[in-house]
Amino acid sequence: MKIRKIPNISFLFAGLMFLASCSSTAIVEIDTSFPAVLSQPKVLSAVIVFDDEFVSYVGKPNENTSVSIGKAQVDLLKNAFSGLFTTIEFESSIDNLNTDSGIIITPSVQQIQVSTPSEHYLNVFEVWIKYNLKIETADGRLIANWFMPAYGKTPDVFMSSKEKAIEQATIIALRDAGAKLLLDFYRIPALNQWLAAQPKGSNS
Repeated sequence: MKIRKIPNISFLFAGLMFLASCSSTAIVEIDTSFPAVLSQPKVLSAVIVFDDEFVSYVGKPNENTSVSIGKAQVDLLKNAFSGLFTTIEFESSIDNLNTDSGIIITPSVQQIQVSTPSEHYLNVFEVWIKYNLKIETADGRLIANWFMPAYGKTPDVFMSSKEKAIEQATIIALRDAGAKLLLDFYRIPALNQWLAAQPKGSNS
């Protein structure tokens, strides 16, 4: 006679309860600080414009979820950009700039997406943040609009709450954004072409 194994009821119940909570409301605020990066910046001056919308950005991937990343993404990108340029300024508006500001970069969030276990049947939460970096000359000529995606996920579904799971995945996505910026910024074709066309020593 075959003996049937009885599943661990408490384990199944905990898993089902957590999955059921995935459809509930989640209000997530990311307030994490990020360490300074170790990088060798290029001899180039830049102004980074963090406008009010970016500083206070709250993503609403669906009607039940909001993710506030404004403060955290500013902290992260300040550190990352400081590893790219020898001279850098941070401003709240492009109207505050002068014509000797070097290149001007205005980051924006195009979209934030959250995927929960109940949506894709995997034991992870996933977060995508889609950034755009508008790169201009000091006199307002467009160099490039650079799309920069970032991705993060939890190691598994069994966390204390939906909010904590989304928070962890979002922090990982923000770190991914910082890494992509440091690794890929000077690989942007249009930016490379512009830099190559500048007189030697004019970017310092």
